[in-house]
Amino acid sequence: MEFIEKIREGYAAFGAYQTWYRVTGDLSSGRTPLVVIHGGPGCTHDYVDAFKDVAASGHAVIHYDQLGNGRSTHLPDKDPSFWTVGLFLEELNNLLDHLEIRDNYAILGQSWGGMLGSEHAILQPKGLRAFIPANSPTCMRTWVSEANRLRKLLPEGVHETLLKHEAVGNYQDPEYLAASRVFYDHHVCRVIPWPEEVARTFAQVDSDPTVYHAMSGPTEFHVIGSLKDWKSTGRLSAINVPTLVISGRHDEATPLVVKPFLDEIADVRWALFEDSSHMPHVEERQACMGTVVKFLDETSEVSGLVVFLGTSATSGISLPSASNNLPPLNSDTSRKHRLRSVPATNTDCWSELPAVKWLNARFSRIAMIADELIPEWKMVANQLGK
Repeated sequence: MEFIEKIREGYAAFGAYQTWYRVTGDLSSGRTPLVVIHGGPGCTHDYVDAFKDVAASGHAVIHYDQLGNGRSTHLPDKDPSFWTVGLFLEELNNLLDHLEIRDNYAILGQSWGGMLGSEHAILQPKGLRAFIPANSPTCMRTWVSEANRLRKLLPEGVHETLLKHEAVGNYQDPEYLAASRVFYDHHVCRVIPWPEEVARTFAQVDSDPTVYHAMSGPTEFHVIGSLKDWKSTGRLSAINVPTLVISGRHDEATPLVVKPFLDEIADVRWALFEDSSHMPHVEERQACMGTVVKFLDETSEVSGLVVFLGTSATSGISLPSASNNLPPLNSDTSRKHRLRSVPATNTDCWSELPAVKWLNARFSRIAMIADELIPEWKMVANQLGK
């Protein structure tokens, strides 16, 4: 059955300001909606636009531009002290209330978005069902250290060129920008030329770098803004929802960067995309979307004896075969460091499954849930019989 994309855009009043948002899909579908938090800080929703594909599974997808960016209110004259993690947490909560999804939602935060998402999840909000930190830092000092390590491995002369201009603070010299682009092409987005939506985000950051400069700094290698000492390490154990960590084999978010997610969060799994750097959602779009949908489906809410399977008009879509290898949430294997290396796939993400295959998948899901609940039912029955 063909998926008909339903889109609506709007603005959520945030004090005296406006937060632009877009909803792809139906918030009343009964399936947990996914809120996508873009990176930067100071980027826009454009480069993470691909996550709208998830809506074909029945999970509505919400994109928004954070305050100071994109289509939301710009405030170029604000003092750097205005731009805080707390401000963006308030904006996120305001959007959840505006869309009336505070009681049931999942979050996917990309890069800085995962930092913000971590801060949100650490507070254990009641309605948060799942968390996906994608290519995200857990400690800015580690992030900067790894970025500087990676650039030393770039082709000969690149690191030296960067050092030469950094010594005099000349970050806008064409030679410096060209050398920085080599790093980006290796560790940020390996699709050459960059897709239009990626280029559009970077162009918007260049046109108004207010937030990026205030919170991060002049370049990827020099975080001297308000986030310079930020870290979530030591606090991540407070996250009490199923978590999927996403990163790329060539990512500036290296295994050392994402390791605290895996060490500290109890219910966690890790998808490492072999042909990606910092943007698997662009570099391996179909495989990435399949992985996200599989995870969201496995974390569908089970309340009492009522199981919400989310059978929608689009639930028969086929996902990339790689997604079928995601370890089940209640696997007997240790929940720690459940790494799934995701190869590139050319599977058509949106072709339909035959009806029998669809039914088999649904009955398998029902059987799995029954296997989990029957022992509990027996225990209750035994207690009542005493």
